[in-house]
Amino acid sequence: LPAAPGRYQNLHSLSAQHCSHCYEREAVQKKTFTKWVNSHLSRVSCRITDLYMDLRDGRMLIKLLEVLSGERLPKPTKGRMRIHCLENVDKALQFLKEQRVHLENMGSHDIVDGNHRLTLGLIWTIILRFQIQDISVETEDNKEKKSAKDALLLWCQMKTAGYPNVNIHNFTTSWRDGMAFNALIHKHRPDLIDFDKLKKSNAHYNLQNAFNLAEQHLGLTKLLDPEDISVEHPDEKSIITYVVTYYHYFSKMKALKVEGKRIGKVLDNAIETEKMIEKYESLASDLLEWIEQTIIILNNRKFANSLVGVQQQLQAFNTYRTVEKPPKFTEKGNLEVLLFTIQSKMRANNQKVFTPREGKLISDINKAWERLEKAEHERELALRTELIRQEKLEQLARRFDRKAAMRETWLSENQRLVSQDNFGFDLQAVEAATKKHEAIETDIAAYEERVQAVVAVARELEAESYHDIKRITARKDNVIRLWEYLLELLKARRHRLELNLGLQRVFQEMLYIMDWMDEMKMLLLSQDYGKHLLGVEDLLQKHALVEADISIQADRVRNVNRNAQKFASDTDGYKPCDPQVIRDRVAHMEFCYQELNQLAAERRARLEESRRLWKFFWEMAEEEGWIREKEQILSLEDHGKDLTGTVRLLSQHKAFEDEMSGRAAHLQQTVRQGQQLVDDNHFGAEKIKERIQDIQDQWATLERLSAVRKTRLQEACNLHQRGGGDQQLPARHRGAARAGADAAAAEGRLPGGNAAATRAPPTRAGTPLLTAAFAPQVQARLAGIEERYAEVAELTRLRKQALQDALALYKMLSEASACELWVDEKEQWLNGMDIPEKLEDLEVVQHRFESLEPEMNSQASRVAVVNQVARQLVHSGHPGETEIRAQQDKLNTRRVGRVRPGRVQVERPGSDGGSVRVQVEPELGNDLAGVMALQRKLTGMERDLAAIEDKLADLDKEAERLGSEHPEQAGAIRGRLGTLKNREESLGEASKLQQFLRELDDFQSWLSRTQTVIASEDMPNTLAEAEKLLAQHENIKNEIRNYEEDYQKMRDMGDMVTQGQTDAQYMFLRQRLQALDTGWNELHKMWENRQSLLSQSHAYQLFLRDTKQVEAFLNNQEYVLAHTEMPTTLEGAEAAIKKQEDFMTTMDANEEKISGVVDTGRRLVADGNINSERIQEKVDSIDQRHKKNRQAAKDLLSKLKDNRDLQKFLQDCQELSLWINEKMLTAQDMTYDEARNLHSKWLKHQAFMAELQSNKEWLDKIEKDGQALTAEKPETEAMVKEKLASLKVMWDDLESTTQTKAKCLFDANKAELFTQSCADLDKWLTGMDSQLQSDDFGKDLTSVNIMLKKQQMLESQVEVRQKEVEELQKQSQALSQEGKGSDEADGKRISVENKFQALLAPLKMRRDNLMASREIHQFNRDVEDEILWVEERLPLATSTDHGHNLQTVQLLIKKNQTLQKEIQGHQPRYDDIFERSQQVLRAGSPTAEPIRQRLTELQALWERIRKETENRHSRLGEAHEAQQYYFDAAEAEAWMSEQELYMMSEEKAKDEQSSVAMLKKHQILEQAVEDYADAVHQLSSTSRGLVAAGHPDSERIGMRQSQVDKLYAGLKDLAEERRGKLDERFRLFQLNREVDDLEQWIAEREVVAGSHELGQDYEHVTMLQERFREFARDTGNIGQERVDGVNKLADELINAGHGDAATIAEWKDGLNEAWADLLELIDTRTQILAASYELHKFYHDAKEILHRILDKHKKLPEELGRDQNTVETLQRMHTTFEHDIQALGTQVRQLQEDAVRLQSAYAGDKADDIQKREGEVLEAWKSLLEAAEARRSKLLDTADKFRFFSMVRDLMLWMDDVIRLIEAQEKPRSTPATTASRPASSWARRCWPGSTTLQRR
Repeated sequence: LPAAPGRYQNLHSLSAQHCSHCYEREAVQKKTFTKWVNSHLSRVSCRITDLYMDLRDGRMLIKLLEVLSGERLPKPTKGRMRIHCLENVDKALQFLKEQRVHLENMGSHDIVDGNHRLTLGLIWTIILRFQIQDISVETEDNKEKKSAKDALLLWCQMKTAGYPNVNIHNFTTSWRDGMAFNALIHKHRPDLIDFDKLKKSNAHYNLQNAFNLAEQHLGLTKLLDPEDISVEHPDEKSIITYVVTYYHYFSKMKALKVEGKRIGKVLDNAIETEKMIEKYESLASDLLEWIEQTIIILNNRKFANSLVGVQQQLQAFNTYRTVEKPPKFTEKGNLEVLLFTIQSKMRANNQKVFTPREGKLISDINKAWERLEKAEHERELALRTELIRQEKLEQLARRFDRKAAMRETWLSENQRLVSQDNFGFDLQAVEAATKKHEAIETDIAAYEERVQAVVAVARELEAESYHDIKRITARKDNVIRLWEYLLELLKARRHRLELNLGLQRVFQEMLYIMDWMDEMKMLLLSQDYGKHLLGVEDLLQKHALVEADISIQADRVRNVNRNAQKFASDTDGYKPCDPQVIRDRVAHMEFCYQELNQLAAERRARLEESRRLWKFFWEMAEEEGWIREKEQILSLEDHGKDLTGTVRLLSQHKAFEDEMSGRAAHLQQTVRQGQQLVDDNHFGAEKIKERIQDIQDQWATLERLSAVRKTRLQEACNLHQRGGGDQQLPARHRGAARAGADAAAAEGRLPGGNAAATRAPPTRAGTPLLTAAFAPQVQARLAGIEERYAEVAELTRLRKQALQDALALYKMLSEASACELWVDEKEQWLNGMDIPEKLEDLEVVQHRFESLEPEMNSQASRVAVVNQVARQLVHSGHPGETEIRAQQDKLNTRRVGRVRPGRVQVERPGSDGGSVRVQVEPELGNDLAGVMALQRKLTGMERDLAAIEDKLADLDKEAERLGSEHPEQAGAIRGRLGTLKNREESLGEASKLQQFLRELDDFQSWLSRTQTVIASEDMPNTLAEAEKLLAQHENIKNEIRNYEEDYQKMRDMGDMVTQGQTDAQYMFLRQRLQALDTGWNELHKMWENRQSLLSQSHAYQLFLRDTKQVEAFLNNQEYVLAHTEMPTTLEGAEAAIKKQEDFMTTMDANEEKISGVVDTGRRLVADGNINSERIQEKVDSIDQRHKKNRQAAKDLLSKLKDNRDLQKFLQDCQELSLWINEKMLTAQDMTYDEARNLHSKWLKHQAFMAELQSNKEWLDKIEKDGQALTAEKPETEAMVKEKLASLKVMWDDLESTTQTKAKCLFDANKAELFTQSCADLDKWLTGMDSQLQSDDFGKDLTSVNIMLKKQQMLESQVEVRQKEVEELQKQSQALSQEGKGSDEADGKRISVENKFQALLAPLKMRRDNLMASREIHQFNRDVEDEILWVEERLPLATSTDHGHNLQTVQLLIKKNQTLQKEIQGHQPRYDDIFERSQQVLRAGSPTAEPIRQRLTELQALWERIRKETENRHSRLGEAHEAQQYYFDAAEAEAWMSEQELYMMSEEKAKDEQSSVAMLKKHQILEQAVEDYADAVHQLSSTSRGLVAAGHPDSERIGMRQSQVDKLYAGLKDLAEERRGKLDERFRLFQLNREVDDLEQWIAEREVVAGSHELGQDYEHVTMLQERFREFARDTGNIGQERVDGVNKLADELINAGHGDAATIAEWKDGLNEAWADLLELIDTRTQILAASYELHKFYHDAKEILHRILDKHKKLPEELGRDQNTVETLQRMHTTFEHDIQALGTQVRQLQEDAVRLQSAYAGDKADDIQKREGEVLEAWKSLLEAAEARRSKLLDTADKFRFFSMVRDLMLWMDDVIRLIEAQEKPRSTPATTASRPASSWARRCWPGSTTLQRR
């Protein structure tokens, strides 16, 4: 019995539960649908109260459909009858059918009858069609459209994604807690809900809040109540209906926004067009007004009268052109664009095109703009002209200021200078001050022109109306005032200086006199009175001279004193010295002079006494010498060998006696003088006495010897007279014949020969007497004598002739020897002379050669005399003819000509050539300094080329002249000239060498600098620094590449220069080139090393950056892993797991990054990075930490999953506990006492028991989960067992309580329960039968599916009812057993069983029919879906949207490719449909024909979409080509625009170096622009290809290409313009450098030109003048060329319209002014040096002439000759001397002329000094002439004297001989003997004239 009621109760409980759910669902749907219908009917002011009743008439239904569809339905039929209602409902249903709404098993009668389910089904169908069917959401994975429900679900899921506690997976339970509704509202209106405050547990509040907010703020009808949702199984359709309102509201809100935007866009376009028109009108008016006002301003020609004002106006004009005008020009262009845009938009909007009114047309604006341009051009010209005028005035003013400042400074300085009286305190200082003052006067006199130049500039400024003329005039007056004041000061200083000079000269004269007095005083105080007579005589003569000097000095002293008294006066005025000092000096000099006179008198007295003493001693010594000489003679034993000899000795002795007698008187006189000295007490009295006594003794001895000698001679004479002999005469004759044999004495003997010839005739005077006495003997002797005499006469004549010839020969030889001596001297000087290197020394030598000319002329006359004498000797037959001719030829061959001066002239060009050679021959230095010096030298050489060329031309002419004059040296001249020309040709090579050296220096400098940069040890500390250093290093590489060509050219040039050269300098250059090669190679190596180092550092820094990121990841991971806690709820556990999984996903995402860092580090270590150790440490650390974190994450995830399982188990346990407790309350409810509700209680209890039984699996599942949990996690075993045990106990209690309640209920009324159950089953079977009899198998897939669902529900109900039937059998058996059964009850049971069995077959049949219908409808649905799928994608395939850019085209291509892939992927479904169609069509279904049509349509659509996708692919390909071209063109335009920004940059170089750098950079950019031409050409070829291929956008592509070409052409123009600007800037800096260098060069030259050095003497001033002449010539040639070059460059820049033309003009004027000043200084100094040269030349000539005169005077000998020969030699020498001084006379006359000219040019002391020098020379010349004349007279007198002495001597000798012969003691034995003795005596006297001579002496 307990079992049967249990089964019965379960069945009834299930059935009751199902029915309850259906009722509740219908109630909720009715309420929801009613509210939904009212929400739509409210639009037409209608409302229903009962869904079932109010729709029966069909009126509300038609209105509802009209509202929903927006279409007009047929008017409802009037009337309330059923037929009217059916008709109205049919109209509604027919409309739905027309809308392809399938209504399965539904007719109008169902609605009219108020069928609840069908009415609800109709409303649901309407909702599906009009609210849900249009919902579609594309997913991101397959782009496949979902069903409406799925799409709505997906929409809800998409909108609520990310919201916590919201997980929508259906339209039932997912909405119970209300979180989903709130999430939807919050998604779209986050301002309405604070979602974070909502709690899932408070479902009622959540639902109420969402519904209220939707109704209040969104206007959505509150279709549901919280109670409708907060149930176990909420109604799906109701929720869908309500959610659909959300969808449509939010979709509509979005659509409204889009529509509003579209409408707003149209309105905005119209408004924008109107605004643009207004803007055009306003801008055009403003622009025209601005143009007119600007033209008025520009036409104003009233300029400021100052440079600053004009510059400001020009600056304002430039500002207008650069700041004000460009925006206006842009505005003008924008106006054109704006008008074009307005017209284009209006054409696009089909509006009337806007046309501006007259006067504001674009043409009017262009005309006005042209007038503006014209006015602007005229304004610019006027401003430029005025600016130039003002600049000239300003430059003139600055020139005036500069000159005035220079003049003021110079005048002030000179005023200060001339105001100082620092004349010095001695004559030299004052004379130096005088010379300085004279130089100052000369400078000041020359400076007057400069002062006048300042005045002229001021007048010019005044004439040009200079704005600051008052200041100019004031300054000009100040300069004039300073000039006049300076002249006054100069005059005053001149006067003071003259006074000082006069005084110092007086003082100097006094000093000279005092010094002379001191010298004389020392001389007069000397104790030297002579050691002998000559010494005393000499001292007396000197003393006489001293006395004469003293007497002469008396006038000098008086003159000095008189001159000194002039300065000692006490008058007012300037006093050069204190008068008292002058008076003291005068007095002192007078005293000294008186003292000197006294000392002179005293010394004369002493010298007279000394002379008397020494005269006595000298006379005594002479006597003593004579006595000793005679004693020797007297002591001789020679008494003669014959009579003649004895007679001669006797005569000599007699003469000696006569002489002795004469000496005795003189001796006595001398003794008396000595005695007188003794008597006068002379200091030498004792010596005098001794001397007297000694002499007297010697005299007595001499007398005794004389007597003895005389006696002996007389005896010898007597002896020889007796022997006789005339044998001596022939010997005498022979002696006479030998006369003249000595040629050396020929001249001396010639007068004697003449005398012998004249004396010979007296020998024959006495012959008549002797002939008469001694006839025979005498005749014989006479014949012999006459014969001998004839021989003697002939010999005498021959000797005379020989002597004359010898004299003539020796005269000729003497003159020839003198000439040869002069020639030898000059040749030795010329041969030994070295050609000086300096021009000054060379001119000195030239001067000496010029003085050689007159000497050569005089010597030529002497040579002519020698030649004449030689010719006479040869003609007269001189025996030495050969010697004469040889001497003549020798002299003539050694004649002196002009060869050597020519050599000097030849050598001078050589010296010039040397200077040229020095200039042109490069010498390579051995170090960098030498090379730098050489470079500067060669740079200067380039500037001196013109001057050198002029020199070479002059040298060429001079060489031709010298070659013609001196043919013997023409070869050498041509050789030297050829050398110069070769050197001239080497100038080009030198220039190339100079350029090469400069480039070499620059390259080496760059190389060294670059090596220094590369050799930097800077290491990056950050990635930015590493990237920066790498970029810099790459720039260095680019720079090296740029220099590679220069390096190669330099190497080639160096090889060419050094090829074949062995000179040390070229070897050094070759070493430099080798060092250059080494440096270049080392540079590349250094770059590679540095590149490797920087790359490693960069890689290391990248590694560190990635390491930091990875470490941050690891730190975050470690922190998260360390701070993760185990949650205590399932939601928390799941959230933690999800979070952990997300965390691990993040770890997985970072895995690649970490692995990349680790791999990178290991690769760096393997590559040997410089930081390998650090990298390895980092890699190991990161790898270990990563592995550790990975393992920890896995462990934590495992723990979280375990915790989730545990929490899930606990939650399940808790839920089951709560459910058990809830059900326990139901099971414990025993309120079943009333019979009327007992059956319902039983049914509910049956359902409760069924529910309990169904949930038994829940407990079993929990037990299984617990067991599995304890098996996997033993640590949870205790908790799990505890929970399971608790649940088991609670479940057992619940089951027992339920069984107890069921038994009680069954026992309470078993029969009633059985009857009620049978009735219920019968009723159910009746209703079921009616349902199974329906022939409606569905009109569409939806209805079929609904019917199938209903069929499934029926089958499930059948299964339940079958159990109830079986339970009835058991109950019937139980009642029968209890005795309560009856036949009626059995009959009811049997009837029920039979009906139930009869129901099974129709149920099965209906199921089969439904399945077949579903298959057909499913096929139709699939076909419709495919058609719909194709139709949905067909617009995409046929779309004409090909994209507007490359990205969109690429995206469209990808979409089309995706579409093609979808078509390919959809092909199997398409094929499956056609395969299934065969089965469907074979079944013979009545719908076969429509199916075929739909299949045909599907096939056509399928083919179409395939073709369209292919066509679209080709069109997109074309669009891709076009867009690719557009993209490339845009990139090209962007690149060119970027370059344009640079080209338009206003950046300017600050110096020449930056200018060169910018030029190089611009060249690189220009090269880039040139290289970019390939890209432009590629674009052009692409565009031409597209146009040629007939591309749809050909016109646009052509326009775009033309735009690119124009932009590129504009870029090239900008590049050219930029290049021009940079070139201008570079040329400006070049000009600046040239101007600075030239100004510095001029300043250096001004220092030389402004020197006040005038030379100390003639040589110095000559040197200065020559140097300055060379300096002036070089300066003029080089400077003028350089100035012309700079002016030419400046003019070119100015004429080219350079932006800095004003500055350039200022530089130019300043340079020209400096150059003019330099030329002015050069002219001034040239004049000063010329004047100084003339003066010093006069001084030098005067000094030299005076020196030569004095030298000639000194060389004038005092010797007058010892004999006739020496006198004649001296006469010849004196004649030569007179010839020599004739040239001096010419020089003296020239000096007089120079003195006259200079005296007229100079005044003051200079004139006096010139006159003084002239007087000295004239006085010396006069003295020389007088001395020469006096010497000539003396020489003549001396010659006469010696000639007389010679004649006298000869005569005396002849007479002595005659006397001796006559006085011979031998008595003639015969007359002939006597006669013969006379001639012999006479001949003896002639041969020995000594006695007579001695007597006369």
